[in-house]
Amino acid sequence: MAPRAAAAHDLVMEVIRARTTVRQPSRLSQIRGASIGIILLGLALALGYIALGTPYPERFLPQPRMPAALTVATALGWTLLLVAPTLAALAGIAWLVNVIERTARSRPEPPAIGGLAKSLGPEYFGATGVRLPDGRGVAELVVGPHGIVVIEPLLPASLTRNQGGRWELHVGRGRWVPLENPLDRVVRTADRVRHWLGTDDRDFVVKVYAALLIGDGARSPIERTAACAVITRQQLPAYLASLPIQRSFSTERRGQVLELIRGAV
Repeated sequence: MAPRAAAAHDLVMEVIRARTTVRQPSRLSQIRGASIGIILLGLALALGYIALGTPYPERFLPQPRMPAALTVATALGWTLLLVAPTLAALAGIAWLVNVIERTARSRPEPPAIGGLAKSLGPEYFGATGVRLPDGRGVAELVVGPHGIVVIEPLLPASLTRNQGGRWELHVGRGRWVPLENPLDRVVRTADRVRHWLGTDDRDFVVKVYAALLIGDGARSPIERTAACAVITRQQLPAYLASLPIQRSFSTERRGQVLELIRGAV
């Protein structure tokens, strides 16, 4: 039974995973943020009850022959009594949403190539978190008879926006900073991988493709180009199968690239 199990394991694609640590928000910060949000929502309910369910607001109604200054003060008090519950509710919701978003961002989506291990054979292998000599990283790549496909996921729509062709990244509190076009970024990463493989003295050239990964079922805000494909996780296996086989990229040569990538993960 053991040899048979080993043979079955050898028939699947190998995935080399980078050892990375994700900084997650501490439990104390999560509890503190959630507590503040709940307290603000409770305050909003209390103020709303005072404003609508008790006779207390009648104290702020203007009386006949009331001095002008006192009239203004009562009007401000009445306005504050009506607005305060709404402000407290909005602030509480904002705190809770912030806690949820921070927690969600700290749980990175599993790599797309992880689901390919059982569907592709040993002639393929994948890697995540490859570190290039210039210090830049490659999110994911797949090596196979076709060559190499560099894969980068598109950031969530909640963090990015496209304003007249200019991409921007949301950094919090309504602030947006310029962001490189996702298509251009993947293409440049693929060029860096191509240059990296070409620096050593090899007697072969590896074809390198670029693919931008969008969410399943999502409508891509950008169109694919001749230099970069735009696909979903579900479309990834079909996309790999559609690439032409590079005859010069033999099993032995793929093994050389495998060892090079092992040393960069």
